[in-house]
Amino acid sequence: MNLQNFRREIDSIDDEILGLLEKRMEIVKRIGKAKLQSNTPIYRPEREKEIIDRLHSKGSLSLNRAAIEAIYSEIFAVSRNLESPERVAYLGPLGSYTHQAAESRFGAMCEYFSHNTITQAVKSVENQCASYAVIPIENSQNGVVGETLDLLRSTELKIVAEIYIPIHHCFASQTQKIQEIEVIYSKDIAFGQCSNFLSEHSLDHIQRIPVDSTARAAQLAKENPKCAAICSPIAAKLYSTPILFENIENNSDNKTRFIVISNFKNQPCGKDKTSLFAILANDDKPGAIHRLLYDVKDLNINMTFFQSRPKRTGNDFDYCFFIDIDGHIDDANVSELFRRYPNELKWLGSYLKM
Repeated sequence: MNLQNFRREIDSIDDEILGLLEKRMEIVKRIGKAKLQSNTPIYRPEREKEIIDRLHSKGSLSLNRAAIEAIYSEIFAVSRNLESPERVAYLGPLGSYTHQAAESRFGAMCEYFSHNTITQAVKSVENQCASYAVIPIENSQNGVVGETLDLLRSTELKIVAEIYIPIHHCFASQTQKIQEIEVIYSKDIAFGQCSNFLSEHSLDHIQRIPVDSTARAAQLAKENPKCAAICSPIAAKLYSTPILFENIENNSDNKTRFIVISNFKNQPCGKDKTSLFAILANDDKPGAIHRLLYDVKDLNINMTFFQSRPKRTGNDFDYCFFIDIDGHIDDANVSELFRRYPNELKWLGSYLKM
């Protein structure tokens, strides 16, 4: 069989796939109408996981779980937009890691809105200008994003999903001679994440100017041949800033956790995470935190994250606590924890644990 025959076979299979996708989308449209009538959320991460789990269990010889997820992520994104057009706010600008995270979850068909601050992105959902906001909450090397934690404490919106994105930085500039560079732009934390590269290439003495995103850094480096940017490869390509060095981060395992914020409650899926704020009464007295931790243990709840944040009440060194635990708010042990602290725990959302 020659190559042309193989291609004809593939064309025939592609025609079948397209026809089946058309049938799937017709059902999706009907589901969308039913959801709108019952005021059911369009985005159902637990249902998408159920589909991926079922398909993976079939034991495909050619497609592993990652491949199935990659294919069906786009199918899910197209389906959601047919059910109801999605508007997604994110911390911009175009080409930022947050933009990358948003597109990885919601696909290319969504309408995206770039915002200069995390606060603005969240406000766009509160004001019903967008259905979802994608914002960073934690980096594996630099810790939590304080602005995000503080907003979660004040907003009534909920975390409905989390996304983990590997962070790979590149060094981009118009010049081909590294010794001619006079200024380096980047987001403040990226300088620290790439300190080994800067030292190894004798760039420690070069002026560093922090900007609001690595995408903005690539844009500025494009405008001046004596400037450089530490940015994402996507941003460098987006703004046509030549990449001189790739993967310059100190730690190749560097990842950022992003969260999706919206106004609905997920159903339990059996692999859930719950986020909460603990604002403990009498937390200045011995045993206040121990009491909470004891109850977590007593209820057989696995705590995966614990971070203090200033209360900002006007009193020095008063703190509240951002906590992640395994389980869903509707699980018996988790709901019992909230019952024991009715005025001290704020539920921030229960969602599929990645």
